[in-house]
Amino acid sequence: MIKNIKVNLDLIESMLYYWKATSEKEKVGEKYIISIAEDNNMKQLFSEDFDSESVRRALSAISNREIFKPNSKKEGRFWNNNMWMLEDLEFTNMMVKPVKLLNLDSDKEKIPTSKNFEQIEVVFLPGHMDVSYMDKNLDKIFINFFRVAPSLYDESVKIDDVEFKDYILNKITELVK
Repeated sequence: MIKNIKVNLDLIESMLYYWKATSEKEKVGEKYIISIAEDNNMKQLFSEDFDSESVRRALSAISNREIFKPNSKKEGRFWNNNMWMLEDLEFTNMMVKPVKLLNLDSDKEKIPTSKNFEQIEVVFLPGHMDVSYMDKNLDKIFINFFRVAPSLYDESVKIDDVEFKDYILNKITELVK
């Protein structure tokens, strides 16, 4: 059984400040951008063609209103996803709301597992290509925040065409099997 499911919003909270400040034409400091780029949870996104420098370059270019020339498809997608957040902060807030209200503790007994897990952590991060990432060594699931899709017509929220909470519970089930 899983004893605790923690939802980690640290990166999204940092990005909310970044998106708001940038949309209001405030300069976001390079140290702040570097702190996002070097966050341990961002490492889940890193590969040979996307690293902390990719994150720094993209976010810095947006904040400084500079032309950005991506070195890879992942860099381009990351830049594009962040630019999208700046277009309509109301929609960004619609995406943030279900994430902030997410509570999985009441659902932990529904997850079939033969082992005891002290804690599973669900981390929302500003991703690029994939919907989610798992690290069984860390008992963590990483969800690409940009894939949270609230409906414009009702209160429903989905990820990859699956109801928001169900998607996350399915990923937790995959992790603990």
